[in-house]
Amino acid sequence: MPVALPPPVQGWTEPAFAPVREAFRHNFAEHGELGAAVAVHHRGRLVVDLWAGVRDQSTGAPWESDTLAIVFSATKGVTSLVLAHAHSRGLIDYDRPVADYWPEFAQHGKEHVTVRELLSHRAGLPYLDAELTPALLADHDRLAHHLAAQAPVWTPGTRHGYHSVTIGLYAGELLRRVDGRTVGAYLAEELAGPLGLDLYVGLPEDVDPDRLAPMAGGSWRDLAADPGAVPLGHLLARALPWTTAARTFANPPLRTANQLAEPAYRAVELPHGNGFATARSLAVLYGEFAQGSPVLGVDEESLRALEEQPTEPSGGERDVNLKVRTRYSLGLWKPFPGWRFGSDGRAYGTPGAGGSFGFADPATGTGYGYVPNRMGLRIWDDPRDVNLREALADCLRAEARRTS
Repeated sequence: MPVALPPPVQGWTEPAFAPVREAFRHNFAEHGELGAAVAVHHRGRLVVDLWAGVRDQSTGAPWESDTLAIVFSATKGVTSLVLAHAHSRGLIDYDRPVADYWPEFAQHGKEHVTVRELLSHRAGLPYLDAELTPALLADHDRLAHHLAAQAPVWTPGTRHGYHSVTIGLYAGELLRRVDGRTVGAYLAEELAGPLGLDLYVGLPEDVDPDRLAPMAGGSWRDLAADPGAVPLGHLLARALPWTTAARTFANPPLRTANQLAEPAYRAVELPHGNGFATARSLAVLYGEFAQGSPVLGVDEESLRALEEQPTEPSGGERDVNLKVRTRYSLGLWKPFPGWRFGSDGRAYGTPGAGGSFGFADPATGTGYGYVPNRMGLRIWDDPRDVNLREALADCLRAEARRTS
């Protein structure tokens, strides 16, 4: 039987970053990539902008330069950079209580919860009792009522646990309280517009849905083929409907994560999970922050806050929901012993279900974006992403040697 050849890789790299192209090609040959894009923004310019494969498995349509993919929880990183921009403008102070901006939030012992604690998955609010239907998600006032009335699961600030959905909803309402705009509107006007990004939270009506790359895969059969993909403790907790982990990931009541890209959900803004992006846009956005924000003018204090290592919760870094050690700060993931990315501890970013990832590496002035349309199953370190990041790291080390 003839061996299928990997699809031709489109786009370009600067010569010093050619190994990333080879790693990208390797993903199609060895890691089952269907369609994907990867981009790197380094010291003020794009140095990698690649795409290849099939955009839509059902039609065979190819991935194009402007193909958009849903990036799931990588949306949280975009939302966090929106709030960092708002912080730079003086709209929020990370160390003030949320209730200073949103008085109704001060219920059930939440009056002292700070913005920093809320954004760092420490508020004890990983799920919402009200069912998150598209109608409720579209009604910001009614949603805000439910968010404010929710009681914490643990004493705020003492532990952290991944707030899979609610962190975006709380962040969105906080921004609405201090600015009046939603995350999607603020992103479009203050960040995406000036930077020329193809990046959205929710899908605007004027964006052609034929540009979307439908996700493929992600079944339990796929999970069985990669038994180490998800921490065992997390899987066991998810299987017991009364646990915090199960309640966190059961609302909205989706058949699959891919449902977030269907019309009912993509028509509303979900700052935690329905961002639509090109890899190029993720790389440029993170690159802007990594190199000191020359275009957007985010101030030094706000940039340094993103780079700082968070203090450990008094209850330790074991995640209440994921059941492994994790590290979060201001809505973003930080490198920790179980997961390294970037050059040092100043890096920050957010992975998404399926394998998408965007991060900033301030040590090298680099922004990275990767978006696929075959659903990976790992919470982090998807083999395709690891392959690309390792090639990029080699390129950056080689550049450092050349310039030293």
